[in-house]
Amino acid sequence: MKINANQIRPGMVIEYEGRQMAVIKIQLIQPGKGGAFIAVEMRDLTNGVKTNQRWRTADTVEKLNTEEHDYQYLFAEADSFTFMDPQSYEQITIAGSLLGDDAAYLEDGMTVRVNSVEGVPIGIQLPATVILEVMEAEPVVKGQTASSSYKPAQMSNGLRVMVPPFVETGTRIVVNTADGTYLKRTD
Repeated sequence: MKINANQIRPGMVIEYEGRQMAVIKIQLIQPGKGGAFIAVEMRDLTNGVKTNQRWRTADTVEKLNTEEHDYQYLFAEADSFTFMDPQSYEQITIAGSLLGDDAAYLEDGMTVRVNSVEGVPIGIQLPATVILEVMEAEPVVKGQTASSSYKPAQMSNGLRVMVPPFVETGTRIVVNTADGTYLKRTD
């Protein structure tokens, strides 16, 4: 199915130069002169090689049909991740290279949507948000204004997230999985 380049989203699979490519990141770039364009980072599904490509927003690309099924995350072993279909109890293994940065958000028992092309798993879609515990947060520096002073914090999954000054070690927060940003504190 042909789509405009400005409709490309992370997680989609497109055909580029005869290869199946999973979209990792997109960025809309609006230069001062000329038309806007989309910068797309994608990974070849057969060999895992990353490629960057730019398209004008009006250009069209071929979007491949993917199947999506809910799976439950079980465990990681070396550089592979195992998921189970909750209806049939069938287990599948996905290479860590296909998951990329999403692997850091996986927690035991988490339900994710597994995308596959022609029965071959190509990636996952995480829930929109996850709840993480702050393991280490830097102390607040006096004199900083509360409006724009975020500080780095180490989460329970190893990621670093910029959090407001009132967030302390042991606090549980909601993190956006799309861009790894702080959303709010949980009660």
